Formats: sequence, structure tokens, C-alpha cells
Amino acid sequence: MGLARGHLAVIAGALVRGIEAAGDRGLYLVRMSGMMTLLLLRSVARAVTPPWRPRPVIRQIHFIGARSWLLIVVSGAFTGMVVALQFHDTLVRFGTVSLLGSAVGLSLVRELGPVLAALMVIGRAGSATCSEIGIMRIDEQIDALECMAIDPHRFLLAPRLVGGVICQPLLTAMFIVVGVVGGYFVGVGLFGISAGAYFQGMYDSVVWNDVKMGLIKSIVFGLLIVWICSAKGFLLHLNRDGAFGAEGVSRATTEAVVLSFIAVLFADYVISSVMA
Repeated sequence: MGLARGHLAVIAGALVRGIEAAGDRGLYLVRMSGMMTLLLLRSVARAVTPPWRPRPVIRQIHFIGARSWLLIVVSGAFTGMVVALQFHDTLVRFGTVSLLGSAVGLSLVRELGPVLAALMVIGRAGSATCSEIGIMRIDEQIDALECMAIDPHRFLLAPRLVGGVICQPLLTAMFIVVGVVGGYFVGVGLFGISAGAYFQGMYDSVVWNDVKMGLIKSIVFGLLIVWICSAKGFLLHLNRDGAFGAEGVSRATTEAVVLSFIAVLFADYVISSVMA
């Protein structure tokens, strides 16, 4: 009897400790979510209120947009070619191969263009943004800005936010155009479909609502990418994993990339559900 009570006490103690750890972790996640939200609101407020500084915004547009064009072109071309290849095999079975242009256009404009362009930007610019801000945090450069009464939200985060929101729709448009050309190469060049049928089908099926959906997605994705990646680096000193130096930056960058991927896919589902 006494032995059974001892086992029950051990199990109860382990259960209580588990609940306490889960609650503590939950409170930490709620606190970090709140701080990330405040960071976003402060950055947006600094971005829309004077004084405006165009040079840092142009620098971010160059970093996020101009330096990503080659990656977008290559990934867009291969995506369009693969989409045309897969849809051609499916449409041939149903005798509707003339709809290849419609299938390529709709899939690129509504889904693949915004999502894949966002994933490319996360891998190239988002990770670099998180690392740069994280290194500034561990080197106490952000603390030095605050000591000099320089607002880091206006100086560091607002230009990145504006640059991301401007660049992401442009990169998405580039991805879609190159993808359409890649689909043309496979559909018309390799399978011999009429070029007129390819573009006419696309013209007939893609309507303004599809373009609007892709545009809204790209703007939201650009905001999410810059927000999450900047916040993970900016709030690196609050990380409770015990790593702060180079290891902390590495962990924060990995978390930023993974969290950005999930956020983009979740936002894609929500926007598609609302606008479908």
C-alpha cells in the first residue's frame, strides 16, 4: 500500500512539473507573439509617418528585389515548364489539351507564382535579414542606437518593411511571366500546341479576380517575410534556449525561415478561402 502511494506521488509530481513546464512555455510564446506584434505595429507606424528616408528604402529594394531576380527567373522558368508538362499529360487523357494555356496561367497567377516567389525570397533575403539584425543585436549595435536616441524601428525595420512590400509583388509578377514563357516552351515548342490556343485560353480564363488574389497574396507574403525575419533577429536577446552568440544567430535564422514558410502557407490558405 505504501509502495503504491509512493508511485502515485512520483507520477503526480511528474505530471505537475509537466503541466508547469507546458504553461511556462505557453506564457513565453504568448509574450513573444505580443512583442512581435508590437514590433510590427511600431515599424508600420514609423514607415507611414515623417520624416521619410528614401535612401535606406532604395537600398532594401536593391537587396530584396534586384539581387533576387536571377533566382526568380530560374525558378519561374522551371516551374512553368514542369506545370505545362504535368498538365499536358493530364489534359491529353481527357482530350482537352487546348486548355493547357488556361491551366498554366491560372495555376501560376493564383497559387504557384505568389507562393514559390515568396519561398525563394525567404531563402535568399529573409534569412540574410534575420542574420544581419541578429548580429547587430549580439554586438550591441541596436543598444548603441537606442543610447544615441536613434529609433531602431525607424532606422532598421521600417525601410525593410517598405522594401519587402514593394519588391514582393514585382518579383511575383516576374515569376509568373517567366513561368508562362516556360510553359509556352514546353506546350508549344515541344508538344506542338497552337501558340494562339495557348495564349487565347489563358486570356479567356484568367480574370481580374485571379490577378487581384495573386497581388494581395504577394503583398501579404512580403509583409510576413520581413516582419518575422526581422523580429526573430531583433528579439534575439529574449531567446530562452540559452544560445546568444553565433549559435543564437544560427538558431534564430533557422526558426525565422521555418516560421516564415509556415506563415506563408497558412496565409495562402486563408486568402484563397476568403477570395475563392
